[in-house]
Amino acid sequence: MESKQSDDGRVTYRSGVAARLAGLSPETLRVWERRYDLSGAERSARGQRLYSAEQVRRLSLLKQLVDQGHAIGVLAPMSVDQLQELAGAAARQPKAQGPLRLGVVGANLARRIAGSGRDGLDVIVQHSWPHLEQVALAPQDARVEVLVIEQSELHESALPLIVAAAQACGEAAVVVLYRFCASATIRALRAHGCLAARVPADTGELLQLCRSALAGERLPTAPQPPTLELRFDEPALLTIMASGSGLACECPKHLADLLLMVGSFERYSVQCASRNEDDAQLHSDLGRAAGQARAILEVAMERLARAEGLPLPASMPKTEAQKKTR
Repeated sequence: MESKQSDDGRVTYRSGVAARLAGLSPETLRVWERRYDLSGAERSARGQRLYSAEQVRRLSLLKQLVDQGHAIGVLAPMSVDQLQELAGAAARQPKAQGPLRLGVVGANLARRIAGSGRDGLDVIVQHSWPHLEQVALAPQDARVEVLVIEQSELHESALPLIVAAAQACGEAAVVVLYRFCASATIRALRAHGCLAARVPADTGELLQLCRSALAGERLPTAPQPPTLELRFDEPALLTIMASGSGLACECPKHLADLLLMVGSFERYSVQCASRNEDDAQLHSDLGRAAGQARAILEVAMERLARAEGLPLPASMPKTEAQKKTR
């Protein structure tokens, strides 16, 4: 029996039937339910999931949007109306011809995108700028489809520069990436039509964000020196991540990513807005604690890099094995 009638007269479907009607595999539906609890399905007396026609429609919309490149983690909290609106916006969007043309703000971001070319990422970096202020000098015929801005510690003071950069790129969609940012600043960015999101783990996720920005989707809701000496700056960590990509062990990549996060939070805490002296002291303590955690992780990173023969910053002495590889 593929469907049954509930006590209140509604027709419901078991999970396998609901998955088939929505165009999903039962395995995918189980994973989505486990990770995102996205349907609110009822349970039968025997514990089986039962889906209403409206829930099947929601699953079908999710499948349609995921196939178009949207991330399920972004879609899961949305209502059926929001999903329908997003699907309609995507349908009205002209089909992309060729690679996606990007304007990129942030030298490290441009470097990561360039390094991902071997992964078949379907984008072209049309223009790149190390700093936000330089975007205003973009040529009028820049032909940028998406402007991607990376600001590790994103503060309210950057808003006018972001708005000016968006205006300089004309009709381009805008994606703003951050590691740490105040909620009020994120809301302000979204009010200006920007898609604001945390720095993604890989460039494949970045492409999904760019596609989402083009489809009109909006996601739901001068630094002081660190307390302790910085032994691995961001370029050094990115070099280690790139050099360790061929290793069977992914610890260098994960540890470098963790150091980027901790260092970013350390700098963010120092600049975070404080309501009074006690608040200022709290943020100072947070920054100091993050600095201490970073220093411990940097010792671990140096040991790991030496063990795997990965490149170290110029200020650190090389091992004999590293010297022989030069």
